[in-house]
Amino acid sequence: MDYDSLSMTKLGTASTRNSWLWIVAIWSAIGLFDAIQTVVVMRSEGMHHAWFLLFWTSLLTWLPWILATPFILDLGRRYPVRWRSGGAWVRHLAGCGAVALLASAWIAVLNVVFNPYLTTPAPGPFLPEWSRKFWSGLLSYLLLYAFVLVVSHVLDSKERLALQLTETARLNELLSKAQLNALRRQIEPHFLFNTLNAISGLVREQKNDAAVSTIAALSDMLRRVVQDSNRAEVPLSEELEFLERYLEIQTVRFAERLRVTFDVPEELLGAQVPSLILQPLVENAVKHGIAKRTQGGEVRISGSRLNGMVAIRIYNDGPVLREDWQNGGTGVANVRTRLESLYGKKFELSLQNEGSAGVEVLVSMPYKEK
Repeated sequence: MDYDSLSMTKLGTASTRNSWLWIVAIWSAIGLFDAIQTVVVMRSEGMHHAWFLLFWTSLLTWLPWILATPFILDLGRRYPVRWRSGGAWVRHLAGCGAVALLASAWIAVLNVVFNPYLTTPAPGPFLPEWSRKFWSGLLSYLLLYAFVLVVSHVLDSKERLALQLTETARLNELLSKAQLNALRRQIEPHFLFNTLNAISGLVREQKNDAAVSTIAALSDMLRRVVQDSNRAEVPLSEELEFLERYLEIQTVRFAERLRVTFDVPEELLGAQVPSLILQPLVENAVKHGIAKRTQGGEVRISGSRLNGMVAIRIYNDGPVLREDWQNGGTGVANVRTRLESLYGKKFELSLQNEGSAGVEVLVSMPYKEK
């Protein structure tokens, strides 16, 4: 038997034990209430009986129901009662009859052996007493049997609902991961092709040292992408390290035309952010901002925390957005979709002009640490 099978066996044993404990506890409570009520009512009416014996025999009359409940539960799960399920009705009527015969036989034995009500003459013989107890208590047996079935159905329905909710949550999680992976696969080739184009440009310009440095930086970045392929979120510190490697590549391409500054408080470095969420935004700032200016420009990355949210701003002093600008390109759309997959509506992603020159991107998400 392997470890998983052994674990399932232990869980099944524990569940069975807990079920038995609940069955014994519930029927014992019902029996205790019935025994106390019987003794108190009879004494209040001035009757004289062997009270101690009457109490215990009244309590013990519920023992057959403790033994029969697992059988009823199993029968109810195998043959659920439906209006048109004649076979199930027949089986449950037969089961109820069997339980009624068992319970009435047990009560008859207690009465014949102990005579707890001190009747004169004493009850007996056994068979007439059994028949009398069976027919006089038949309606009660039917109601008790139906009560067990109803409770079983309610508990099973709640358990099935809980399992369905758990399975739905698991499937939603798998779907979200699949969607995130698909979006990541769109982002990674986009970045890779741009970097390879930059390297080929360096080679054509015979800037071999710069090309080698860029290839080494790209190798480090791809290694990070592979290592983080199963992580939807990473600490902000790791995301910034990845961003620095990306900007090293861009600095080789743009030289003095690209200036980069970081202003992220140390207390934010542990915040969890989506993996590879900043690189496409910074790439947009470089491609649509700095690259369009002959003299180059500056990219500023800053971070802050407010009202339980971590906000990251990416500013470039390149050309402002056109009036017909519509929500950015593929990179920004992918970022927005990834944020929606992870946070629903609890995020913000906006692009806006800053004065007459410059564009700022704001991405904000719930603050949390691993």
